[in-house]
Amino acid sequence: MTSRRRFLTISAAAIACAGTSTAQPVYTWQGVALGARATLRLAHPDAKAISGRVAAEVLRLENIFSLYRADSALSRLNQTATLENPPFELLECLSLASMVHDKSAGRFDPTVQPLWDVYAQASALGNAPDEHDIDRAMTLTRWRDVALSPSQITMRHGMALTLNGIAQGYIADRVADLLQGEGLTDILIDTGEFRAVGGHPDGGAWPVKLNVGGSVPLKTRALATSAPLGTTFDQGGQLGHILDPRTGRPTLSNWREITVTAPFAALADAVSTAACICETRADIDALISYFNAVEVAAVT
Repeated sequence: MTSRRRFLTISAAAIACAGTSTAQPVYTWQGVALGARATLRLAHPDAKAISGRVAAEVLRLENIFSLYRADSALSRLNQTATLENPPFELLECLSLASMVHDKSAGRFDPTVQPLWDVYAQASALGNAPDEHDIDRAMTLTRWRDVALSPSQITMRHGMALTLNGIAQGYIADRVADLLQGEGLTDILIDTGEFRAVGGHPDGGAWPVKLNVGGSVPLKTRALATSAPLGTTFDQGGQLGHILDPRTGRPTLSNWREITVTAPFAALADAVSTAACICETRADIDALISYFNAVEVAAVT
């Protein structure tokens, strides 16, 4: 398996900033969110202090969502199949995931983590996954077996969740909430998925360049890109990381990348992932129609 994780390899876009004619130049902070490069762009005299608060918020959220921190809320849930008094943010993110699961006819399903493990472990040995292992993992891939309540999250033993298809966007949204709560605007947040609070300080939108060419103007909106073969489990680059929870196999879609925009980055993130499992452009359009204010920005 390639060493690049999904939210590194799809790197939805590079930013082509407009000229800096503002009195206050655009300040860029870079950090890490869930293993991916995170970037904050804003024009403000206290930009460094603001960035410090953003870094602290990202760290707090990593302690909830990270699969790679043994003491994170998500890791503890996966270890014991029960989490008492779950953080509000985890409940909110999982509730959104549940909605996307339902509206996408099961294409988006956070319970695919056991399937991911089967493919990752086989890849580490240079092998294809065993069919029996895939079948066993499929018995644990059932969103309906996850129960959410403010006091407890439960699932069947052996199940495990991954939020890699939604948590990057959710973190961007929480950072946006933090900054908007301070009365700030004209900011671009990039955690692997984009969230624009207002527009570019020079006026107009933030121009976001897509990897496959072209750009999307982003203003008071979010953008996410998913690529079925952004990360692969095989040397030939044919077994992609986006697994179809209905079959247990990597999606066989014809898409190189799918980019969607939405009011919130978590929603854009999840819908773009689900869209990769659609077989035709008509299927993508039908999927998008189930979500208010979600639009396809690019399909390649």
